[in-house]
Amino acid sequence: MSANEDWPVELPPIVLVGPTAVGKTSIAVCLAGRMNAEIVNADSMQVYRFLDIGTAKPTSEERHGARFHLLDIVDPDEHFNVSDWKHYAEQTIREAAVRGIRCIICGGTGMYVRALLEDWSL
Repeated sequence: MSANEDWPVELPPIVLVGPTAVGKTSIAVCLAGRMNAEIVNADSMQVYRFLDIGTAKPTSEERHGARFHLLDIVDPDEHFNVSDWKHYAEQTIREAAVRGIRCIICGGTGMYVRALLEDWSL
């Protein structure tokens, strides 16, 4: 992982990635509860409102178990890309760190995660 100089050294994000429906979200919710952490969605389809079928979005029970970010943030007809996601993810991580909260990056869109961890210039 490349060091992103915007992240406090003591609170780098935890990254949990993998294919759809392998249990990433339930593990992230469990970790968030134990670590006082918040979850940053890293799935390119879960950012869209109304696209609930086939995206394995967190259940209402999971949403009550942890604070989620970058979930249901844009309408399907809105422009949104990896650059937008990276910007919001970095902002979320910084804002959480100011509050003393660690973030868990959770999702299956490898390009999003790599753009963040490798600090791609977009």
